[in-house]
Amino acid sequence: MIMISTYELNKAKQAQRYRNRQSNGFGKNFEKFVAMGCDFYREKGIADISKVDEPFRVVRLLKDGRFEGRFTRKANPDFEGTIRGGRSICFECKYTSKDRILQSVITKRQAEVLDRKLELGGLVGVCCGIRDRYFYVPWKVWSDMEAIWGKKSVSADDLREYEVPFRHGILFLDSRYRFRKLEV
Repeated sequence: MIMISTYELNKAKQAQRYRNRQSNGFGKNFEKFVAMGCDFYREKGIADISKVDEPFRVVRLLKDGRFEGRFTRKANPDFEGTIRGGRSICFECKYTSKDRILQSVITKRQAEVLDRKLELGGLVGVCCGIRDRYFYVPWKVWSDMEAIWGKKSVSADDLREYEVPFRHGILFLDSRYRFRKLEV
């Protein structure tokens, strides 16, 4: 049996908390970059897409204007809106600082909503970041990941045909992106 001192255990917990905060920060920044792209498209009259706020309620007020809250419903996809011409768009944002992103980062609830939006004719996908590269993957491709790549995770190289640029934010609807792939 391996014995771990209280000091080592606390140090390991602190390191894990730091990694969790760091990952959370990367994810929040990624969503800000996507929101910048949404602002760019809105200003150009291409699309009106907004971040969907997560429903929660305040449980307890803390000092310094902070609070404890609890989510009141399961998470929906992160962004929804309309593209010029009237087609709806709905997508989830995911970021990883690792070299692969797992298909399972999309919750069952989010997958159900994305499936439903796709059935109704919406432009549906996953906007993801893998380290310093960004992608807009059609939902049909994401949900069929194992059949397409033979695994339930993908690397940036696997997704290269869905790569989108970073200019004025993450331009997930950039003209060099082939929209016919979204019709799958």
